[in-house]
Amino acid sequence: MKIFALISWAYATFMIFFSMTWVILTFHFMPKPYSIKLSSWMVRFFLFIRVKKEGIEDPEAQMFILNHESDIDIGVMETITKRDLAWVAKKELFDVPFLGWLVKLPKDIPVERESKTSLIKLLRDVKDRIDHGRVITIFPEGTRSSKNKMLPFKAGAKIAADKYKLKVQPVVFINTASYYNIKTKHYNPGLIKAIYLDSFYADKADKEWLKELRVKMQAVYDNEISKIDDYR
Repeated sequence: MKIFALISWAYATFMIFFSMTWVILTFHFMPKPYSIKLSSWMVRFFLFIRVKKEGIEDPEAQMFILNHESDIDIGVMETITKRDLAWVAKKELFDVPFLGWLVKLPKDIPVERESKTSLIKLLRDVKDRIDHGRVITIFPEGTRSSKNKMLPFKAGAKIAADKYKLKVQPVVFINTASYYNIKTKHYNPGLIKAIYLDSFYADKADKEWLKELRVKMQAVYDNEISKIDDYR
C-alpha cells in the first residue's frame, strides 16, 4: 500500500513539473496570462482535482490574500479567477534553476525577508503590477502551514496594501495539504473548497487589520474543517 501511495505521489509530482515545463515553453507564444492558466488547468485535470467555490470574487480587487498549505494552491487560484495574478514569492525562488524561470517569466514579485532595500523594491514592483492591471496575490504566512493552523501573517502584505490603499480580498483554501503534500509525499484526488471572503480597502490607520484578518480566515477555516465530510 505504501508503494502504491508513493507511485501516486510521483505521478502527481511529474504532472506538476510537466505543466511547469509547458509554461516555460509556451509563455512567449501565448497571450498573457493564458500559458499559466492553461498550465494550472492541466494540473487540475491530470491530478483529478475539483474545486468548489463559495462567495463572490470582487472584480475590482487589487490584492488577494491566501492561506497556504500545498504546492497546488497556486494552480487552484489561477483556475478560479480570470485575472492576471502577480505572485509575491521569496527571492530565493528566483535563483533556483527551472523554478526561477517560472516566477521570472510572468514578472512575479521577489521579496527578501528582513531587508529594507527589498521592501522598497516590493513597493515599487507592486505599483508597477497594479498599473498594468494585475492583481497582487500573496501568501502572508510566507511558507506552507501545517496541522490546520495558519502561521502568523508577515507585514509585507499590509505595508503594500496600506501604501497604495488597495482593495483587498481574502481567499481561504480548505485543507489543500490533504490532496498534495510534498513534505509527506502524499497525493489524493478530490474536491477542494475555496472561499472568497468580503473585500475591503486597506487603511493604514487600522494597525491591526492584518492580524484580525488572520483570525477571521482561521475561523472560516476551522468552521469548514468541522464539516469537511459534507463535501469531501
